[in-house]
Amino acid sequence: MEVALLTAGKDKPYVLGLLSGLIANNVFVDFIGNDEMQHEHIVNNNYVKYYNLRGDQSESASFIKKSMRVLKYYLKLIQYAANSHPKIFHIIWLNKFIYFDCTILNIYYKILGKKLIYTAHNINMKERDGNDSLINRLSLFFMYHIVDHIFVHTNKMKQQLIKDYVVRENKVSVIPFGINNTLPISKINKNEARKKLNLYEEEKVILFFGNIAPYKGLEYLISAIDILVNKYNMLRLLIAGRIKGCETYWESIKGMITKKNLNDVIMIKSEYIPDEEVEVYFNSADVLIIPYKFIFQTGVLFLSYNFGLPAIASDVGSIREDIVEGKTGFICKSEEPEDLAEKIDLYFHSDLYKNLEKNRNKIIEYANEKYSWDKIGKTTCCVYNEVFLKS
Repeated sequence: MEVALLTAGKDKPYVLGLLSGLIANNVFVDFIGNDEMQHEHIVNNNYVKYYNLRGDQSESASFIKKSMRVLKYYLKLIQYAANSHPKIFHIIWLNKFIYFDCTILNIYYKILGKKLIYTAHNINMKERDGNDSLINRLSLFFMYHIVDHIFVHTNKMKQQLIKDYVVRENKVSVIPFGINNTLPISKINKNEARKKLNLYEEEKVILFFGNIAPYKGLEYLISAIDILVNKYNMLRLLIAGRIKGCETYWESIKGMITKKNLNDVIMIKSEYIPDEEVEVYFNSADVLIIPYKFIFQTGVLFLSYNFGLPAIASDVGSIREDIVEGKTGFICKSEEPEDLAEKIDLYFHSDLYKNLEKNRNKIIEYANEKYSWDKIGKTTCCVYNEVFLKS
């Protein structure tokens, strides 16, 4: 079996995890990546042909340079498709020009005789971000019907595809989001991690991690901290992640923190966190909070599980399916800071927190078993075979 993985140079943990699962199931892969992924050990494998079509993706480049490298990437991708051997193209992420990708690029692939499989990490990302449009929905409708098969991560996502986009049920397969186990781990302990961040050993550290965007409901977490701050003298909220095109929203968050006199309680690092520093944040924290307003599933939960850190998450999308209450975390009501505060308080009085170091190991074992990339690779490979045999 030969497959081309079209990654758009995005989401290194997911695409490298999937690659490991495919290799374990003897799939030969043309891997379309970028400069960063090219240096990963896993791509230096007899089952992998690495095509660095995306190249440099540095955010510091000028607008003109960014535009030129995107255009060059599309030209390389079009040329690769015309000369490539794999019959199956598995689209993991769309590229820069989403409407072009959904329509013209897919038509081109089909003219070349390729079978298309698409992983829909979000059924409609623009709906989630609050900027949906008719042209966006039409382009997604076209894509969901031109591809040969679709992967989603939850049953709710499958039902939305069937209901909103009239996709046949047998055209959609549910595969879980795999454990994020590609980041460097040095086994730094909690005290060492906290020293690096200037946190005290006695503090109860709550972590919000990942790109900052309005749909993630950070304002509800801040309100919950405001409710709890007088109950816990050593409470600390750590916010770590980039601002993703929502500067006005972020300014309102900072204003909210100041208005509630929480500047001494909340530590902020509003920037990209390099891979080698991620473990410092998760090992220093006592719990991860996911206060989202809208999402089906989130990769940050599986990142947290990789470090054995429990999570308290809003009951949105399918997140409830991935949290075992009292064992790997707790579920709270969405957009209700009072309930979130209650769940945080419940957590700090629970055995999950009181025996956190022992429970961290249990969470890691649980996640590695349930969200194994080998299992995901096997399921994915079965679909590849079904699609290939229909050709």
